[in-house]
Amino acid sequence: MFDGLFKNRRVKRVAFELYNSAVNQARLPVFYTDLGVPDTLEGRFDMISLHVFLVLRRLKHEGAPMVDLGQAVFDAMFADFDRNFREMGVGDFGVGNRVKKLARGFYGRVAAYDEGLEGDDTILMAALSRNVYRRSEPSAEQVSQLTTYFRNQLAAVEQHHLTALTDGDPGFIEFEPRSEGSPDVR
Repeated sequence: MFDGLFKNRRVKRVAFELYNSAVNQARLPVFYTDLGVPDTLEGRFDMISLHVFLVLRRLKHEGAPMVDLGQAVFDAMFADFDRNFREMGVGDFGVGNRVKKLARGFYGRVAAYDEGLEGDDTILMAALSRNVYRRSEPSAEQVSQLTTYFRNQLAAVEQHHLTALTDGDPGFIEFEPRSEGSPDVR
């Protein structure tokens, strides 16, 4: 009886750590300064979604044993959104509607990113432009750099040791601007 209780606590703890890592990565200033991602609630949601997507994709590819962890990461993300809306003063009814809208948006992004990753960079760039940049007008170079970053992060997360992942480390790699102002993944 207690094994299940402790297992559930551990899964939730690891899920929270994975989600927190995704949020921390999504908050890197370089996205908003150099890559032109809008520094708005929507832009931050899009960057969090992008990084959580990478974690969930990896867990999904690990098969059945990781389903609970993937669901817990998803749950941690939407519990955090719910909490943030409440802290901003949104009422109970409004929170539910906003979280549902974000969930639909997240599922749409998952489908678009999966399709983009299966295709060439043109498809992925279109998905990133449509979702991350929305109504802003990034340069082709900014979209290209975000596409390269996304593919590099995907490779890093997919190659990261499963034990480290299940300890709460998704394996994101550093992302710093190059001296001439263009972002570079190191």
